[in-house]
Amino acid sequence: MNSRDLARRRWTSSERRIVWRGLTGRFALAIEPLLGTIFMALLTWGIVYRAHHVPSDATLIKVAWIFALGAVVFAGYFIAVLVAPLVAYVQTFAPIFIADGYVRYREPDERSRPDACGYAAVLLADRAVAGEWEWLGSRRLFNATIPALVEFSRYGIHKIDGKSTGLLPDEELPLLAIGIATRHGRRADL
Repeated sequence: MNSRDLARRRWTSSERRIVWRGLTGRFALAIEPLLGTIFMALLTWGIVYRAHHVPSDATLIKVAWIFALGAVVFAGYFIAVLVAPLVAYVQTFAPIFIADGYVRYREPDERSRPDACGYAAVLLADRAVAGEWEWLGSRRLFNATIPALVEFSRYGIHKIDGKSTGLLPDEELPLLAIGIATRHGRRADL
């Protein structure tokens, strides 16, 4: 599939705001490893400074590496917590593709996650696969192909025939996206 051949649209400000709220919520969680990084780095700096400026404490430098390692571990944790939401937010500047083709549903297979109910794929008019995603929901999907006007991005199908799939919530997210953990993925109840 050549994505340049597909119709596209920009993310709306409300769609981008939903992803931004998710990012700010994740950043609120990342405050802990950020503070840990700063604390451990300051301890390392303080030990090295004291070892170089107070002759009687010169042997303290031997323990500085422990705190430096702690700072590196906390920094890695901070980065790990923020990578996925940062990538998702950057993706909101890429287009959402629109295809007048088909949606193909298929049953879960042996590689499916335990909570997945199957797969959904966007097929172009010539039945070429534009993308396929694991589908989460409460009902198991069965093998079916239906004609549809589909809006999708690299993260999944946003709308089928103008109806939201639940990939992005329809309502405004609460401050820092607190309370959305009770949602269990995309709806397969369309």
